[in-house]
Parts: sequence; structure tokens; C-alpha cells
Amino acid sequence: MPSRSPTPCAGPRSDPLPRAARLPARPGLLGAIALLAWTQPWVEVRLLDGRTVTVAGDIAAPALPALALAMLALVAALALAGRVFRIILGLLLSLLGAAIATSAALALAQPVTAAAPAITELTGIEGPDSVAALVAGTAMTPWPGVALVVGVLGVLVGILIAALSGRWPQRTRRYDAVRLEAADASDAPAAGRDRFDDWDALSDGRDPTDQGRMPGDPRPGTQSDPS
Repeated sequence: MPSRSPTPCAGPRSDPLPRAARLPARPGLLGAIALLAWTQPWVEVRLLDGRTVTVAGDIAAPALPALALAMLALVAALALAGRVFRIILGLLLSLLGAAIATSAALALAQPVTAAAPAITELTGIEGPDSVAALVAGTAMTPWPGVALVVGVLGVLVGILIAALSGRWPQRTRRYDAVRLEAADASDAPAAGRDRFDDWDALSDGRDPTDQGRMPGDPRPGTQSDPS
């Protein structure tokens, strides 16, 4: 009986896209999470009179949406940037991540200060000391911590983008400068004849390719009879 050749076992399939090439998608994901955190409640403040104030991220960290949108814009910029600009954008991403982390850390460290605008709107009392005197207690939700993690990850991803920019696949040059190539000699019009002469010949009912052809010469694209 004919022996069958052993079928090779399929090994683990390698990802055709290098890990460095997937880094540009990270800022978009981080920016989306930061925007989500901005819309959620951050601080719950209990006042001395028994009322409760829930403060969302738009009050506790008002700069967060601008920073998150800048992260989202970096995705498109990284897809089109060259190596040098990728390094610059990576460092910019690290700065944005540091700003997001700082906003979240300030809200975590000083919840009464982060909630002061909402307390002032409810009670009409202004001033840091006066507002703090109205607060009986505070409770933080997980969302400031989420924003803090997003900021730290933004710093790390920005450093990786700057460090690994040379390993990315070359971007397409479809929209780069147009390259001029010499045309084939066969495509060039016959000497002494331009497109206006061809139009005149067609208007007169003549074949413009006959011009410059000696009697007895074969037409272009035909073969002469060897007999």
C-alpha cells in the first residue's frame, strides 16, 4: 500500500501586523474611555443639612474632554505621520496622558474642591473655606480611578510610540509627490503632427494614422503578406 506522507501540524499562526503597527489604535481607545469617565459621577458629597450632591466628571475635571478629544485626534495623525513626526506625536501623547492623570489625581486628593462648583450652585455659598464648612462627608466613585489609569497608560503608550516608531511599516506613498516617468516612444505622436492635425484628418474623413506612412507600408497592427 502506498504510504501517506505525514501531514505537518499547523503551528501557531503569526500575526501579520507587527505589534508596533497596532500602537496607533491605543490612543483612540484611551481617549474614548476618558470621555466615558468624564460623563460619569465622580464624587458624592453629603452636606450638614442632610442633602446629597452628586458631582460628575464635567465639574470635577472640566479639562478632561479636551484632553480626551486630543487623544482621539492623534489616531488620524499617527496614521499619516512619518517617523520623525511619530516621535513628536508620541511625546505629545505622553503629555496628554500626564494631564489626564493629574486632573484625576487632583479630584481624588481634594474631592471637596472638585465638588465646590456644584455645592455653590446648590447652596449659593462661595469660597473654599465656606464650602468646606458645609460638607459632612464625601465618597468617591471608581471613575476618577479609571481616568487616572487612562492617563498613566497614555504616558506609557506615548513613550512606546516614540521608541518603536522606526519598526512601523512604511506608510503608503499613494498621495505623495507625483513621479514623472518617460513615455514609451511608441506612444509618442509622430513628428510634425499634433492632436489638431488628427482632429482635422478625422473631420475630413481620413485616418490620422495614415499620415507619414509611405504607400505600400502595412497599417499599424497588421502584418504584411509575405507573398
